[in-house]
Amino acid sequence: MTDMQDIQDETLASEPARATGSDPAAEPLHPTDPADDQATGSATGSAPAPPPISALLDAAADAALPVLRGVRDDQMGLPTPCAEYDVRALLNHLFHVVVAFQTLAAKKDADFSTTPDRLGEYGARWPDRFAQETARLVEAWAAPGAEDGLTGGMNLPARTVGAMVLLDLTVHAWDVARATGLPYTPAPGCVAELRTLVAQMAPTARKMNVFADPLPLAPGASGLDALLAETGRDPQWTGG
Repeated sequence: MTDMQDIQDETLASEPARATGSDPAAEPLHPTDPADDQATGSATGSAPAPPPISALLDAAADAALPVLRGVRDDQMGLPTPCAEYDVRALLNHLFHVVVAFQTLAAKKDADFSTTPDRLGEYGARWPDRFAQETARLVEAWAAPGAEDGLTGGMNLPARTVGAMVLLDLTVHAWDVARATGLPYTPAPGCVAELRTLVAQMAPTARKMNVFADPLPLAPGASGLDALLAETGRDPQWTGG
């Protein structure tokens, strides 16, 4: 459901990432946590530079890896909140995204036409290999110039592309945790960054069936629940 590499919005190809104003659901959403509020402005009221994508990816990987390491072999066929994927297929998809977006960080095209069966290739070693690839992903996006300019076949702003893999790493970790009954807490700072991305990309993503329609939220819902609902996920999903 969050296969953001499929989005081909021509309006994003020649301008920096920003939220659109054409749809109320596309308006930028601001963090409500007081700590987040302090982080979004200085004493003079000007917004500081956003954190590097590499730092957010590093934090997201640290949050995701305990979930992935906790998946049992007998859980691989379970359904996930992404209806098109069971747990095994979703893990292979996420593995492929983490590897492919290393290439996009280097301003090269990545091939998403097929998804390799890396879990089958690596066997019981797949969690360790996934950890190695996330470390390479962080390194790739920390390279000088990785966030500058445009990248990929769609020529999207590089930071937007980096945020796409951050979205997959964050939300698919939740998908796996929800499917397998494992605990998951997203990395600090990632949810606010991703809600801005989703607000920006949602209209195009919904037209392309990458996101489902947004779901209503109960009062007082967490930032993570809001992010999930904005991508069309039910934060209370229980399987089936």
